[in-house]
Amino acid sequence: MTLIKSISGIRGTIGGKVGDNLTPVDAVKFASAYGTFLKNNSSKEKLTVVIGRDARISGAMIQSLVVNTLIGLGIDVIDLGLSTTPTVEVAVPLEKADGGIILTASHNPKQWNALKLLNEKGEFLSGAEGSQILEIAENEAFDFSDVDNLGTITENDAYMDIHIDEVLNLPLVDAEAVAKKKYKVVVDAVNSTGGIIIPKLLEQMGVQVVKLYCEPNGHFPHNPEPLKEHLGDICKLVVEEKADFGVVVDPDVDRLAFISNDGEMFGEEYTLVACADYVLSKTPGNTVSNMSSSRALRDITNSHNGNYQASAVGEVNVVELMKATNAIIGGEGNGGIIYPELHYGRDSLVGVALFLTYLANQDKTVAELRASYPQYFMSKNKIELTPEIDVDKILEGMNEKYKNENISTIDGVKIDFAENWVHLRKSNTEPIIRIYTEAKTQDEADQLALRIIDEIKTVAGI
Repeated sequence: MTLIKSISGIRGTIGGKVGDNLTPVDAVKFASAYGTFLKNNSSKEKLTVVIGRDARISGAMIQSLVVNTLIGLGIDVIDLGLSTTPTVEVAVPLEKADGGIILTASHNPKQWNALKLLNEKGEFLSGAEGSQILEIAENEAFDFSDVDNLGTITENDAYMDIHIDEVLNLPLVDAEAVAKKKYKVVVDAVNSTGGIIIPKLLEQMGVQVVKLYCEPNGHFPHNPEPLKEHLGDICKLVVEEKADFGVVVDPDVDRLAFISNDGEMFGEEYTLVACADYVLSKTPGNTVSNMSSSRALRDITNSHNGNYQASAVGEVNVVELMKATNAIIGGEGNGGIIYPELHYGRDSLVGVALFLTYLANQDKTVAELRASYPQYFMSKNKIELTPEIDVDKILEGMNEKYKNENISTIDGVKIDFAENWVHLRKSNTEPIIRIYTEAKTQDEADQLALRIIDEIKTVAGI
């Protein structure tokens, strides 16, 4: 099964059989369910939805299917064409639209695509709303419009520029200070839409840009997840070009990683740490990240006399807790920056602009800035189980084993030890348990993971 239906949308591989993959029929079915959901929950005569896509090879096909399905439901469409996830999120409220769809499978390989669904605020739908859409799709409870009430398409390719303007207008972004530094930055945008928008943002901040894989043709030159093992080319080029640092984004530009001037990874987990350090130094307050994110954010928040809290994994959960705690910045340790001053969504443009402004006000290289932060190391593992094994029972067993430690069961089982932590989560789509650990050395994190894996096997009787 490569068609994954979840409360956050639908994603799958292109081609194959209906219901097993993301075929044209499935795209139409779920676009119909989303449009029907909006109509069922609105008293307005006419609804509007904003649509944008990353540069995937299948993007134009899926976009055409989704746009024309919404028109068939009598919904007007504002078509942004090539865009980014945060750009669509910014566009929805600016257009006073009733929702938005981003056609992207984020960091998944090129054969994947997806429909990511937004509400009228440009934020991801809640779990309850997602469930309603899945039910409508299952029952095929659609009612299409007659010929006199079809929707219309308005094409608007200005939103990448509007998004950049919105970022540059933020009070904590100082393009003039950055321009004076005459920075040189290498950009790897994995041949998607980040190759358009990130260089443009950097150039407007007075930065010299060296482009690597910035042609938005959807042919990803390496695995598009911005992890160290996929980024050898940019690490090498940063050193060769004597660049100040490198910027890496995923295909839909909601995840951001930096390469230090020495060609080493700044660390995805530390993208949020550095941006939060800057924001908190100017506007003290609270922060939020998910439970699988580094303790370094907690440490930095405490050093600025703020309060840090951890949410369940998933952007919608981070946003919910950020709103509840009035957090001024938050996100996910995978390089997702959420800065509510602009919008409640992971946004690489905001991350780049805040980071550059902070760097311009520091008398440090990027490598020196990274070395100034609390040093933590993570180990990310998974244990594959047979379908008949009760994963929930295993997690309950681990919870019982460590009941005298600091435990959270908001999302799986997270055990906070004094010097390290472990987070156990089950997959919603396959019989596996994900095991994330963090400690003050890589060896300690790896050893903790191995110990926990052995304990899980004992609990499971395997």
